[in-house]
Amino acid sequence: MPVEMSSQRFEELVGDALDRVPQQLLRELNNVVILVEDRNPDDESLLGLYEGIALTERDSSYGGVLPDRITIYREPLLEMCSSEQHVVDEVAVTVVHELAHHFGLDEEKLHALGWG
Repeated sequence: MPVEMSSQRFEELVGDALDRVPQQLLRELNNVVILVEDRNPDDESLLGLYEGIALTERDSSYGGVLPDRITIYREPLLEMCSSEQHVVDEVAVTVVHELAHHFGLDEEKLHALGWG
């Protein structure tokens, strides 16, 4: 059974997950916005999505672009979890996973590191 949680509480959990990321990494975030939405319209089971140009792909021509987007999807995360603590844990994993894409880690590397 999905966990019941307000949108505000869920957004707080995303903020809490970001607070647990080391400051030295957060300082390296460049031109990134982090959003919470209910679902991805193209893949309703998606937990999170990074859209943008990873730091490892940027070169001297990078500039004048819209911010990269990290979106955390509330409903699929709540549906997969059985308790609030489970939501806390899965939100943290999802936030780290999507941040890692910004730093240039691909799915294969993330899975190898246990963040898949």
